Amino acid sequence: MAIRRAKQKAQVITLLQQQAPAGEQFLACIHCETGPSPWLGALFDEVPLLGLIVQLSRKFYFLTLTNTSVVVNSASRFTNRPGAIVASFPNTAFPISGVKRGRVWSVAYVQFAGNSKPTRLNIHRYWRNEFDMLIQHLPAQQQQQVLAAGDEPQAS
Repeated sequence: MAIRRAKQKAQVITLLQQQAPAGEQFLACIHCETGPSPWLGALFDEVPLLGLIVQLSRKFYFLTLTNTSVVVNSASRFTNRPGAIVASFPNTAFPISGVKRGRVWSVAYVQFAGNSKPTRLNIHRYWRNEFDMLIQHLPAQQQQQVLAAGDEPQAS
């Protein structure tokens, strides 16, 4: 089980290199999870079985920024290994919205194909530098929306 960020990123990149076109450069990799706020999950852990239900309802993903696209991989719930590619979006058309940066947990919403509403992604500050890099590679209009909300990314 990979715990360190560098090992997790290496596993994702190794998996994606098998399917990526020649010359694809991997710029950032971000681990995230779906579901309600992780803070709320911690509170639910105090109620028997409710915390387990919340945890089992979460999905885990890796967002990987390349020079041409953003690739979304599933992540194993228990080993954190990258899984199948769930979606791939061109850098200029990544459907991200509602970005809110928190001290510990940041939130972003991504519209996946086939879903009627955007999926909430919780991103821990451990991945903040990579998340900032992803935001910086968004089109100018989306960056302005993020900056207008007071969520200015840190310079790398």
